[in-house]
Amino acid sequence: MKKLIFMGILGLFALGACNNKNTQGHEGHGHSTVTHNNDEHDHEAEGHDHEAEGHTHGTEGECNGDHKHDAADNHQGTAAGHDETAEAAHSDEIILPKAKADAAGVKVSIVEPAPFQQVIKTSGQVLAAQGDESVAVATVAGVVSFRGKVTEGMSVGSGTPLVTISSHNIADGDPVQRARIAYEVSKKEYERMKALVKNKIVSDKEFAQAEQNYENARISYEALSKNHSAIGQNITAPIAGYVKSILVKEGDYVTIGQPLVSVTQNRRLFLRAEVSEKYYPYLRTISSANFQTPYNNKVYELQALNGKLLSFGKTAGDNSFYVPVTFEFDNKGEVIPGSFVEVFLLSSPMENVISLPRTALTEEQGSYFVYLQLDEEGYKKQEVTVGADNGKNVQILSGVKAGDRVVTEGAYQVRLASASNAIPAHSHEH
Repeated sequence: MKKLIFMGILGLFALGACNNKNTQGHEGHGHSTVTHNNDEHDHEAEGHDHEAEGHTHGTEGECNGDHKHDAADNHQGTAAGHDETAEAAHSDEIILPKAKADAAGVKVSIVEPAPFQQVIKTSGQVLAAQGDESVAVATVAGVVSFRGKVTEGMSVGSGTPLVTISSHNIADGDPVQRARIAYEVSKKEYERMKALVKNKIVSDKEFAQAEQNYENARISYEALSKNHSAIGQNITAPIAGYVKSILVKEGDYVTIGQPLVSVTQNRRLFLRAEVSEKYYPYLRTISSANFQTPYNNKVYELQALNGKLLSFGKTAGDNSFYVPVTFEFDNKGEVIPGSFVEVFLLSSPMENVISLPRTALTEEQGSYFVYLQLDEEGYKKQEVTVGADNGKNVQILSGVKAGDRVVTEGAYQVRLASASNAIPAHSHEH
């Protein structure tokens, strides 16, 4: 009987220890409140259970909790890896919202092969064509004063006053007054001789001389009096056109017949290009040219200006290493004669060439780049190799293929957005 009682007590003790162990194990899983009845026992059991807790935690984590926890960790790790991969794939992508692209004037074109021409790049000068210029000259001697503001390049009509010549203080006196007196004297002499010749008092030769003197005096007087004013003799533009050059200054003394102002109509102009003699074998292949002016950076196409090749010589001079190539064209773009220009001579044709407008290219440290449109808001910077340049379009040797969508206007704005990080990189936030 005693043995049975002893075994029962041992069983109860073992059962209590097991329950306490399970309670401490749950504590390891985050339960914040645990109630104990015996402080001394609990302290001792706590010391035991800490060791068991470590074991229990490891067991429970392995069998119950840690599987789920590891799965979550693995999911997060996979997602993080996905984000890193996606970010690396889009690290070179520039995101530019459509509204901002439209506001910046960004335009995109699809690349298509087209005919192109070989180009010889050189320099040259625009010259006024012969026969389109006229010079206003002094009709009287005197001191020059300008009528208003007269500047080179200004537009004038035929008969527009340019300068005034005052003769009030010259030794010979007022030329208009002298012309009037000469006219009146010659007129009287002519009328007298006209009556005398009828009566055979004077010869026909004498009468003809008197008549000639009268006509000369009349024409001179009418010409002078026509443009005469109280301040002097007005000199007007002989033709409608543009003032090419002013040949006198305010206050200059001029004589009769002295050139004052040159006026050009600019209907036809010459383009004279100076080409290195090494290109001489290729000059026969030149068909047309483009040129760029320094004052507005505009590129003019001779083909659009009714231009034609006039000639090319072997040398520009005995000691020159350049060959002159001359074109003639209509002046429809207010090109200023005398301007030094950059010339692009168009030579042999090429088929199926990929080319882009100059505006599509950006340059960085000697390398050229364009921007490809990937989707409605995505762009990519692409390095290209360039070839012939005709002033308006550039041949692309590599980096772009047919069908690519390339930014042809507003490339600089896309570049700024990328460089300044104004537009954040493409992200995958879920």
